[in-house]
Amino acid sequence: MVRTLFVTHESGLAHQMGAGHPEQPDRLRAIERSLEHERFQSLARVQAPAAARDVLLRVHPESYVRRIESAQPREGLTALDPDTLMCPHTLEAAMHAVGGAVAAVDEVMSGAADTAFVAVRPPGHHAGPSTPMGFCFFNNIAAAARHALAAHGAERVAIVDFDVHHGNGTQDIFWSDAQVLFCSTHQAPYYPGTGATSETGEHDTIVNAPLWAGSTGDDFLEALKTRILPRVRNFAPDLLLISAGFDAHRDDPLGGLRFTERDYSEATKRLMDVADRSAGGRIVSLLEGGYDLDALGRSAAAHVLALMGA
Repeated sequence: MVRTLFVTHESGLAHQMGAGHPEQPDRLRAIERSLEHERFQSLARVQAPAAARDVLLRVHPESYVRRIESAQPREGLTALDPDTLMCPHTLEAAMHAVGGAVAAVDEVMSGAADTAFVAVRPPGHHAGPSTPMGFCFFNNIAAAARHALAAHGAERVAIVDFDVHHGNGTQDIFWSDAQVLFCSTHQAPYYPGTGATSETGEHDTIVNAPLWAGSTGDDFLEALKTRILPRVRNFAPDLLLISAGFDAHRDDPLGGLRFTERDYSEATKRLMDVADRSAGGRIVSLLEGGYDLDALGRSAAAHVLALMGA
């Protein structure tokens, strides 16, 4: 049986970006509700710790971390860009989001768990080394990858991102890093305007598979089969990380792709097969997007069931 860990933290419920903002606390509540079914009884559940500062500094310069710290308001909201706002509780949530990602890597790399799903807010894949954007402040998955390399002796880490939006921040961070393979399916042309197939990185470790608006789950799975999974297999990572955005679902208001929860389940199973080859089945998945609450809950449940080997 696959030992699967679920990591979250209540601070993610306190992070607010204003009434009507799609990246809302109810996203975490929707996922929690979806995992209340008895089929998730064997899921180990832990609270995400706050990240240590050195974890952030593997990804972001000190000046940027201080900028985010100083931007947090004592009351009300502060906008870092038109879509990315801080409230008095944002920094705590962001630190636990990074800490949850790193803690999940610790558990999986030590053998205490085989797979993990980290449901935290704020998300991270748009955050560059020194740039907050797209609801993101710190790059959670980049911190997880760098932690696996620095603290666990991993030699190669692969990241697969299936959010509807391209993970431009993650791509920027690992553009010149031969130890990290970054692969993405995403809608294009679309926000944030990056992710062309010609963007391959300094060491040919960036793999983009853009999809036109209206693309279905079959198109997604074909892109995985032909463009991404062969590259992950050849890279032979010691750990596979997933930027699990569920906003490519056909019911999501922010995207134009047509995936269903079954597609997320099948994609997860295929990624697990690849992880079995070189990584001992080790997978850590981090929540990114997903803004229709019902679709998010169903999709996350399907994803976690697949991570559990069900």
